[in-house]
Amino acid sequence: MESIKDKVIVITGASSGIGASAARKLAQLGAKVVLAARREDQLKDLAQEIGENAIYVVTDVARRTDLDNLILQTIAKFGRVDVMWNNAGIMPISFFEEGHVDEWDKMIDINIKGVLYGINAVLPHMLERGQGHILSTSSVGGLKTSPGIGVYSGTKFAVKAIMETLREEVAQNIKVTTIYPGATKSELGHDITSPKIKGLYGNLANMPKLDEEAIANAVIYAISQPDNISVNEVVVRPLGQTR
Repeated sequence: MESIKDKVIVITGASSGIGASAARKLAQLGAKVVLAARREDQLKDLAQEIGENAIYVVTDVARRTDLDNLILQTIAKFGRVDVMWNNAGIMPISFFEEGHVDEWDKMIDINIKGVLYGINAVLPHMLERGQGHILSTSSVGGLKTSPGIGVYSGTKFAVKAIMETLREEVAQNIKVTTIYPGATKSELGHDITSPKIKGLYGNLANMPKLDEEAIANAVIYAISQPDNISVNEVVVRPLGQTR
């Protein structure tokens, strides 16, 4: 893992779940991690836990100016950004007939616009340096949809399209990776308000689920490759998940 040591890695959605798990492991491997999320108390605690290899920047990925500020603060502290991981996302799934339009808007703002704003904030810097690595978290829901996840799945299909197009545009210099996690133990889905979804699936607790560390390991695998190798897609499901 020598190729990870001293890399400057920005992670959105870093206050919990796979983002926090990956931040811990990356820092243990010698990376400098920049933690970004909305909840300052959790970011502060994680940064203190990791120690001198971590800083945090309170960031709402639905705000373009927050992503611009995140990259500016990272460069001010560490001089560069080697890896940008657009990991923040929400999943308040529901059926279309329930009309949870406000939740649709939030998913579009965070799951799609957050990725676009992250790319926009960091890409000029990476192009100027002639190197870099941009990752984004999609979902297996970005590969196949099913009833009740139409808008969430749509946002994750959008991430797939955005990242694949980005890869084709910048493949000569910039690495581009899309991560497709299956069901994972995290806060994702805790914001579900749909009575119909809850009636069908409960709190999703009985589904087979990956440990957060499994996705962290997938990200580390992608980041740790030699300079001439770009891992473009990683799909990770728990054993027993068929979709």
